[in-house]
Amino acid sequence: MRAVVQRSGAASVSVNGDVVGSIDRGLVILLAVSPEDGPTEVSWMASKLANLRIFPDDDGKMNRSLLDMDGSALVVSQFTLYGDCSRGRRPSFVRSARPEIAQPLYDQFSVALRSCGVRHVATGIFAADMKVSLCNDGPVTLVVDTPPKKIKQ
Repeated sequence: MRAVVQRSGAASVSVNGDVVGSIDRGLVILLAVSPEDGPTEVSWMASKLANLRIFPDDDGKMNRSLLDMDGSALVVSQFTLYGDCSRGRRPSFVRSARPEIAQPLYDQFSVALRSCGVRHVATGIFAADMKVSLCNDGPVTLVVDTPPKKIKQ
């Protein structure tokens, strides 16, 4: 699983001109699922992002998490995060999970964030043509990947 995480003052996602999800202060999470991902990666990523200390404390240091500041999350599916541009001029998306694998895990991720204690989780619409609007706070933008799976020998 791969996420691009942006600390945001406010954000929304629209489909066909209609806002389908919005948040106040919190995280915008662009989420991609690989074919190897499953419930373990969903739980790991949700816990990691809910507890990631990237919000300022009283001294201005990045020392508070989404949970510490009672923030919200806007989760948007984005298979293009696994795009491979190393050959040719058209990206390859073979590292992205097919929709029948990705959508259930995307849905589970939003539920897992709530289970971690994130009070408000908004989402886009899976596989829709979405327009994301955000006020990137900082700006702070991070790429977070789940740990590689250990190969059993």
